[in-house]
Amino acid sequence: MNKVLKEILSTSAYLLIVLCLTWLCITFVGQRTEVSGSSMENTLSHGDNLIVDKITYRFKEPQRFDIIVFPVAYGNETYYIKRIIGLPGETVRIDVEGNIYINDEVLEESYGRAVIADPGKAEEGITLGEDEYFVLGDNRNDSVDSRREEVGNIKKEDIIGRAWVRIWPLQKFGFLKHQ
Repeated sequence: MNKVLKEILSTSAYLLIVLCLTWLCITFVGQRTEVSGSSMENTLSHGDNLIVDKITYRFKEPQRFDIIVFPVAYGNETYYIKRIIGLPGETVRIDVEGNIYINDEVLEESYGRAVIADPGKAEEGITLGEDEYFVLGDNRNDSVDSRREEVGNIKKEDIIGRAWVRIWPLQKFGFLKHQ
C-alpha cells in the first residue's frame, strides 16, 4: 500500500509541475491564436494558426511593420492582429489618394494589399503619444484598425505580443516577415 501511495503522489507531483510550467509558458512566453477574417491578407489568411511571442517586448520596443496582437476594447477574449505603421511621438496622416505619411514624409512600404480608399480619422493626421502605436491591416480596405474610433491608437501596455510563427496550415508553416 505504501508503494502505491508513493507512486500516486509522485505522478500527481509530476502532473502539477507540468501544468504549472504550461501555465507559465502560456501566460508569459507565447500563446496560440487563430486569424479570423481577411484584414491581414495577403500576409495572413482566415484560419491561419499562429504562435504569438509574448516575451520580446519586455526587452525591446515594438518596431515599425511588426505584426502585433492586442485585445479588442469592447470584446472579451477577442483579439485583433494588425501591422504597426506609426511609432510613439510620430504624426501619421493618410491622404485621399491613399498615401501614408509619417511626419510629413511618404512611408515606403509594400504590405498594403490595395490603395487605401478611406483614410478615416487619419486624414487630418494623428499624433501618437509616448506609448502609442498606429496600426493598419494589410488588407487596408477590409480592416478595422487605428483609422477607426473603435480601435484608435494602441498603447504599448495593451499589446499582447508579436505574431511570430504560422503553425497551420502546414504548407504555410514558417516564421512571419515583419521588416
